[in-house]
Amino acid sequence: MTEIAEPKKLLRTVLGEVQKRPPIWIMRQAGRYLPEYLEVRSKANGFLNLCYTPELAAKVTLQPLQRFNLDAAILFSDILVVPDALGQKVAFEQGEGPVLAALDVKELPAMAEKNVLPHLAPVLETVARVREALEPEKTLIGFCGAPWTVATYMIGQRGSPDQAAARLFALREPDAFSALMDILVEASVDYLVAQFEAGVDVVQIFESWALNLDEAAFQDRVIGPNKRIVDGVRARVPNAPIIGFPRGAAGMTARYVEETGVNMVGLDYSMPVGFADKFLAPNIGVQGNLDPLRVVAGGSQMIESAEGIISAFAKRPHVFNLGHGIVPQTPIEHVEQLVNFVTES
Repeated sequence: MTEIAEPKKLLRTVLGEVQKRPPIWIMRQAGRYLPEYLEVRSKANGFLNLCYTPELAAKVTLQPLQRFNLDAAILFSDILVVPDALGQKVAFEQGEGPVLAALDVKELPAMAEKNVLPHLAPVLETVARVREALEPEKTLIGFCGAPWTVATYMIGQRGSPDQAAARLFALREPDAFSALMDILVEASVDYLVAQFEAGVDVVQIFESWALNLDEAAFQDRVIGPNKRIVDGVRARVPNAPIIGFPRGAAGMTARYVEETGVNMVGLDYSMPVGFADKFLAPNIGVQGNLDPLRVVAGGSQMIESAEGIISAFAKRPHVFNLGHGIVPQTPIEHVEQLVNFVTES
């Protein structure tokens, strides 16, 4: 007898259901560890062009689900399409990652008037294409970068280990920084609402650079803007399911969840599972949090670590994931072993 797949198990988990086994997806699951992705990217004339070509972006969004028994597809795009849509030129240099044009604060008023959705129409078409092709029991996840994280790239022109340029800008130019954050909040709300309208089930807010902020800065630059996005989206999409991923939030995680109102919080791999389980309310869902390098190494340590995470969160809503994005050198057979273990546990 063929087992009937449960409808959108991951969506139901984000909304508060405790499952017999956690659903699973993997951050950056459509990416450089897959040869089929590399083949598509080689034909796309650059990373951003891949993001803006719906036929190709939909194809790579679906590729991981053709290999692995994952519970969700996540839109293939990038957090930096928003500054690109605002008019700050973004380029992806081979071996260097994203490089942005210098931010001219005199352009902030013009940015504030800009509607990002026409520029992002190809991304929204990708959502619609994936929704049509995706199996009905699978969840479709959309996303945006959180304002602070996106601002660090816009101000620093690239990624950095300590986000010093953005941190200093926020302290030295508070009015300009506040204006930039307002712009990013409004653009992010519009973008996420449009993703829901195009067919996503859940969205995730990626706050990838929360780890180098003191308590006051975390409150002002992470919690405040994330809450405004959650409230803004739900004003237009009532009860919208939202995952927040404040990487490096550490002892601020519980406050982040309580004040932003996200349904579920992503945990990075440095977060002790016992600490999270103790300090988060029992009804709060968690996502995570296996170290990506454990999947590179594979073997019994990977399975034992996964088992420990699943066991620790067995009494609360839990979506199994890595504690950060999967890395390019990850062996495919290790991913398959991990997914099979989680789905059969």
